[in-house]
Formats: sequence, structure tokens, C-alpha cells
Amino acid sequence: MILSAFPNTPLPIGPVPVPNRVVLAPMAGITDAPLRRMALRYGAGLVVSEMVASDALARGHEETVLRAEGDGVAIHAVQLAGNEPASMAYAAQIAEGAGAAIIDINMGCPAKRVTTGLAGSALLRDLDLATRIVEAVVGAVKVPVTLKTRLGWDDTATVAPELARRAEAIGVQLVTIHGRTRCQFYTGQADWGAIRAISEAVAIPVLANGDLVEADDAPAMLAASGAAGVMIGRGAQGRPWFPGQVATRLATGRVPSDPGLAEQREVLLELYDGWLAHYGRELGIRCARKHIGWALAAAAQSAGREPERARFWRQRLLTLGEPAQVVAGLRDAYDDLAWRHAA
Repeated sequence: MILSAFPNTPLPIGPVPVPNRVVLAPMAGITDAPLRRMALRYGAGLVVSEMVASDALARGHEETVLRAEGDGVAIHAVQLAGNEPASMAYAAQIAEGAGAAIIDINMGCPAKRVTTGLAGSALLRDLDLATRIVEAVVGAVKVPVTLKTRLGWDDTATVAPELARRAEAIGVQLVTIHGRTRCQFYTGQADWGAIRAISEAVAIPVLANGDLVEADDAPAMLAASGAAGVMIGRGAQGRPWFPGQVATRLATGRVPSDPGLAEQREVLLELYDGWLAHYGRELGIRCARKHIGWALAAAAQSAGREPERARFWRQRLLTLGEPAQVVAGLRDAYDDLAWRHAA
């Protein structure tokens, strides 16, 4: 089913009503609860937690538990990673008990620290183990289970269609495909056309993922992939409103303008307060730095300024250790960008 033909239909994930078919991807260290809440406010249909290590969640590791918390997110979706069926099943039960409405299984992360532990996209080299993990998780919880993966480990073994068929037969309700192999990491261009083989292999919804950074590209992504919707990852960095812009583009053919610089500033300041509250002062300051860099780059682009101006402010702000100094510096940075844009 091509979304551009059915722009206003919700995304069916079992019994969970997702209002549109644009999803914010799970990104480790990025899609924490404050950011997910903001993306929902601006129109994302669904947001997914950071990748959560199943064994660490089962042990009650404090930072891992924090990653799995919904903290006010309307539809709480938790992504789990691991390579032990029993551990994945137990972690899924913990997440469900904590309020997760959807459990997503990660079989796509290409990071060496994940694949060395035979998790993430390493499971694309062992479909039998991948199948046992899916069976364990689906059997352990009552909420819908989804799966996120890649085309295959490398170009010689694009096993995603077979994995998707197995997952559907077990009871998985939705599959997301990043249009690269693991060995590509994030190099080159995502192959949206290659996702079509998975869309045609199963009856459950398929989401296309990879390199959607302009709202006007969303119809082409759907036409090439035959997918039921899209998942946005790096394109939303510094732009929590971007998934909502894509949803509007698909529903109406119109791309909303970026929020004005004053609104972007208030969004970032609200998020900054949210990170300090969510993580505590010291960890919150550190976690906010990467987001500040992305947000300043997005603001400079909105203002029609050269990237050098964003780098100037990033270098000044990311060395500050006091929240009050950071807040004052952010106000100065956005005032400077607005003044230059007006001039």
C-alpha cells in the first residue's frame, strides 16, 4: 500500500491506533523522552524509545531503565536489543509492565559494540536465532511486537524478505526496513527501491527508513519502496518538527515552513530543561550538547546563514558547564541569527 494514495489513514499496529504513518526512529542516545514528546507535539504519528539492551534492563541498570521509560509519551514504544531469546522475552515483559504499548525488536543496528555481541544486525547472519528471539518476545507479551532491520548483512545476503515472512508468521505486526546492508553502515545512499521486495513479501505494514531528510522526498520514498509509511532518523536531528512536516506533506501536498527562530529557540530551551529534569544536572548537560549543535545548525539553515555561524556559537556554548550560562548563550545565539537574517 502506497501512503500517497491513502494520506489520511492511520497506521495499523495491531490494536494500537497510530494517527499517521510517519514515525520517529529509535536512535541510541538521541530519542529520549523529552525529544519524543516534542516530536509528537509537532505531529509525528509515533515515536520509539532509544535502543534498550535487554540484559541491562533485566538487571535493572539505572540508565537503561531510564531509556525505557515513557515519561508522558502518549503511545509508549520500546525498542529492545539482544541475542538471548529468554532475556529478550523477560525484558519485553518488564517494558510491557512499565507501560509499553508496543515492543520493537532491533535487528538492524550496525554498531560494532552491538554486532560483536551477536545482537542488532548480526542476527541477519543467523535467521534461526533471529526467529527464536521473535517467537520468544511475541509469546511473552500481549502488546503488539514490531521489528526493525536492514536489507541484509552485505550485498551477497539480502535476507530481509525471508526474515520479514518469518516474523509475520509468528505474529509481528509491522516491519521497518533501513535501505542499507549492515556492511554499508551509513555510507552511500539508502536503496529505497530494494525495500519493495519486503513490502511485497508480507501483508503487514512495512515502513521505509533511511536518508529521508527533505519532506518533498517522502512521496518518492514511498513510491520506490511500496511501503505503508516512513520512519525518520537522522533527518530529525535538531528538527523535532520534521516528522510532522513530512506527515503534512503526505496528507496535503504542502510542506509547512520551519518554525520561526523565536519558536525554535523556545523549543530548544524547553528541551534543555527537560533533559536536566530527565537525566539530572550533570548527565543532562552532557546529553544536551549534541542536540544543541544540531539545533544551531538547523537554525542557521532556517535563517539562511552560513554553517560557520552555527559552528561559532556551538564552539562557545558546548564548553559551558553551568545551565544558566548555556540558557543565556542560547538566547544570544538565536538573537544573533535572527538579527543577521533580518539584515
